[in-house]
Amino acid sequence: MILNYTGKTIKPEEAKRVNGLSLAFIGDAVFEVMVREYLIINNLNLSAHKLHLKAVSYVKANSQRGFIRQLEKYLTEDEMYIFKKGRNTKSATVPKNATVSDYRAATGFETLIGYLYITGQIDRLQLIMDIIFEDKKDSKE
Repeated sequence: MILNYTGKTIKPEEAKRVNGLSLAFIGDAVFEVMVREYLIINNLNLSAHKLHLKAVSYVKANSQRGFIRQLEKYLTEDEMYIFKKGRNTKSATVPKNATVSDYRAATGFETLIGYLYITGQIDRLQLIMDIIFEDKKDSKE
């Protein structure tokens, strides 16, 4: 469960006007927390180092690009719009361990996660995360 500190959300129409990188900013954090929560709950005996290594396999750009590819068939028109908005937003930097295309797709993925979170669509966010976790589990975490 994601903690909403302010208890406030914004309307989807408002969120669509927010800069894609701003939505990705919150989406990155929300995704990281959800991954860490999932890993701890499902791996109670792992050390923090091993949990970190597992988390990296989820949060790296290449993995996030794979997640968005797997999710495309489930996304609504609005969600696809938000993903593309984030993907097409120009960023000043690209991490050294990612290709430009992976990084842009990952930014779009994080933008979608941020959009769902900030608009209070927690059930939809949880469904998307369930799909990701189930697929990752099936493909040998």
